[in-house]
Amino acid sequence: MPKIAEIEGTPNPNAMKFILKEPLTWGITRSYDNVEQAKDDPLASQLFDIEHVTNVFYVDHWITVTQDGGADWHELQRKLAEPIRAAPGADEQTAAATTSSAAALADLTPADQERLDRINELLDEQIRPYLQGDGGDLYVMGLSGNTLSVHYQGACGSCPSSLSGTLAGIENLVKSIEPDIEVIAV
Repeated sequence: MPKIAEIEGTPNPNAMKFILKEPLTWGITRSYDNVEQAKDDPLASQLFDIEHVTNVFYVDHWITVTQDGGADWHELQRKLAEPIRAAPGADEQTAAATTSSAAALADLTPADQERLDRINELLDEQIRPYLQGDGGDLYVMGLSGNTLSVHYQGACGSCPSSLSGTLAGIENLVKSIEPDIEVIAV
């Protein structure tokens, strides 16, 4: 059962990041935008049962919960802490990572897979650590021609700056290795 080490605000005023002493997963990202998506995840389902919760995102030692803006964070944190503390830790559960875009990424040509690997390496080094520090992340959904599709997760998913400044910054960075690329958020 994970113990909460710290609770941090994020740049998104509607998202809070819970840092845990024990991991919930070992490198497997869980991201849910609604209760239907979370139906097979007991922790996320319990969190969505709490009024005002609109997004649940977790990986390893942290979980970010986003609310609709209608709740007082102090009160909501107390409600969220209960199912988080009761959740099984990574050592107590086994999980298979599945993503909706796995098939699309599996169909890439070897040349496009190499391009995507270089892009992901750049994102891993220069973008994801900052997004994760703020309670979010970025998942590459696809690469089609010169269009890279990305999906923001966690606090980044509903943060106004992620769809403007951050997206432009990501595109400018990726253009350093792929000058003709366009980055779109999906």
